[in-house]
Amino acid sequence: MKIAFVGKGGSGKTTLSSLFIRHLAANEASVIAVDADINQHLGVALGLDEAQAAALPAMGAQLPLIKDYLRGSNPRIASSETMIKTTPPGEGSRLLRPGEDNPVFDACARTVRLDDGEVRLMATGPFTESDLGVACYHSKVGAVELCLNHLVDGPDEYVVVDMTAGSDSFASGMFTRFDMTFLVAEPTRKGVSVYRQYKEYARDFGVALKVVGNKVQGQDDLDFLRAEVGDDLLVGIGQSDWVRTMEKGRPAPFELLEADNRMALQALQNTAEDSYEQRDWERYTRQMVHFHLKNADSWGNEKTGADLAAQVDPSFVLAEHLAEANAAQPA
Repeated sequence: MKIAFVGKGGSGKTTLSSLFIRHLAANEASVIAVDADINQHLGVALGLDEAQAAALPAMGAQLPLIKDYLRGSNPRIASSETMIKTTPPGEGSRLLRPGEDNPVFDACARTVRLDDGEVRLMATGPFTESDLGVACYHSKVGAVELCLNHLVDGPDEYVVVDMTAGSDSFASGMFTRFDMTFLVAEPTRKGVSVYRQYKEYARDFGVALKVVGNKVQGQDDLDFLRAEVGDDLLVGIGQSDWVRTMEKGRPAPFELLEADNRMALQALQNTAEDSYEQRDWERYTRQMVHFHLKNADSWGNEKTGADLAAQVDPSFVLAEHLAEANAAQPA
């Protein structure tokens, strides 16, 4: 399942995504964690020190390798240079499966060992000095979007993406790539402002959205959030001594996380699992093509010098059974 964490800057989005990742690993799920925020903090939240987090390979730097691998033998793609972040898979494309080994994961993912298991961690890479004034951060997450377009995942496999803060997530079609989006909101007017934006933008695309209240101190905070977001409120997370020690670099064993907060994380997992029953691969593929054609018309054709609409395979629908055929392709 593909899960996104979004929210206002400072809402605790990265902290909650890291707690959810730890929870999944403790429950023996297969997990790929992706840091797609402009501020790269997920690695540290998962226990890496600053030097280890800084040494993570940047997915953006591996984009030529990613394109070349995913292109496979797809006859509709003339060269990997004509692939853009929204290029959809078709007959002959190579697909990604969370639990497998492949050149993309070899180049971009690193194993992080946690108290009760391990996860693969991938990062878009930070906004560098050479990007200042000439690049948009959304170009950095293009590698993530391209990988999600070619990802085939099952009910016991998780890809958890810590998205960029605020409504910037809507600068690409990546917001439609998830089975469930958890929006982290503090119980304040500013805290729910991003929710209203996200709800409005996502309405026409059937994005499954649930609100996770963070820094909740009592029933009044929950009542406020319920009044603002209605039935989209899933659960509230309270203050955590475990999180405070973790943020000081002295985390206790994860099993000592407060019982109420562990129950809240289980509620997130239950909701994610329920979302799998609503998965519609045909709609997923249709939305993928929709955003690809929009990008082709607005900038892609001009940039690549190719008719990118021709990359669309009209008979192709991404689905789980395709992973077996993909496994037979030579790397």
